[in-house]
Amino acid sequence: MAQAKEGDRVKVHYTGRLDDGTVFDSSECKEDECGCGHDPMEFTIGSGEVIPGFDKGVIGLEVGASKTVHIPVEEAYGERIEEMVAQVPRGDLPPEIKPEIGAQLEVTQEDGQIFQVLVTDMNDETITIDANHPLAGQALNFDLRLVEIL
Repeated sequence: MAQAKEGDRVKVHYTGRLDDGTVFDSSECKEDECGCGHDPMEFTIGSGEVIPGFDKGVIGLEVGASKTVHIPVEEAYGERIEEMVAQVPRGDLPPEIKPEIGAQLEVTQEDGQIFQVLVTDMNDETITIDANHPLAGQALNFDLRLVEIL
């Protein structure tokens, strides 16, 4: 039977957990819990569509096979970078923006690139925004099941 290799387009069901067991994402659900029947994630191995450790975890799997992989910080979302946390004067925000802690905002750089930041703190004069990925600085664990090689 064929094994998944770099360059293959694949469909994978997964459940992602932190080291403490907390589930942070899943392509599957228990039918008796919500009945939503999520589709597997589709991507090309080695294309950069997923984090490097996820790619490596799928390589070598046969259709129908499952495994659990531990992905170190370096092969996940990397270390947290404190320089990506900034305090912004409230007066710099457009008047229609009403920030709340936990809200995601879109920021447009001078070159036109748009990225997401998370509001992590605020006071009367400033808001603190964090451009790190929410899972930066954490090792991740994935239960993987290869559904199909396209």
